[in-house]
Amino acid sequence: MLGDFTLEEAIYNCRAMRRIKSDEVPEEMLIKLIDAANQAPSGSNTQAARWVVVRDAQTKRKLADLNRLHAEPYIKPNLENPANEKQKKMLDAVVWQMDHMHEIPALIVACFDYPEKMEGMGVYRSAGSVWPGIQNLLLTARSLGLGAAPTTLALRDQEAVREVLNLPETFAALCLIPVGYPMGKFGPVSRKPVSQTMRFDRWD
Repeated sequence: MLGDFTLEEAIYNCRAMRRIKSDEVPEEMLIKLIDAANQAPSGSNTQAARWVVVRDAQTKRKLADLNRLHAEPYIKPNLENPANEKQKKMLDAVVWQMDHMHEIPALIVACFDYPEKMEGMGVYRSAGSVWPGIQNLLLTARSLGLGAAPTTLALRDQEAVREVLNLPETFAALCLIPVGYPMGKFGPVSRKPVSQTMRFDRWD
């Protein structure tokens, strides 16, 4: 059980929550999220995932500025011509998050600590060892009534992120997860059926 939820209930009702209240999240809850993330498996059991939980207003503002720098040009084409109403609704939430990211109580940055500094695409070489922890974090957040939605746009300039967060040069910042109490309501997610996404043995 995850709190009052079964694991299945958490998985099937874990919507991406981008609109987050500014209400403070208790420190013990944030520590619980990272503790859950730490339980995830990693390649060769390296346990090299590192987590920076940003609550300082000035630091959040700097991360929000980096996010806007890269998010605006990324989403602009779709904003001007959304494919459908569902995409427009999602983009509205992305814009809200971009405009209010500095007000969200906690911005969690998931990192990987390499033996040496990584640049370019090498930054993502061991990213697979971080994402299971992120999923643990998201499910635990859901069980605690917290909203979250991973994004990577703010982290495109690794040197800038290292400077903002005072990261060692061996760290690669892989994902930013804004966390807090959601403005919206949790509910079932909309996903393609397994019949469209899975085959046994061969794809035909």
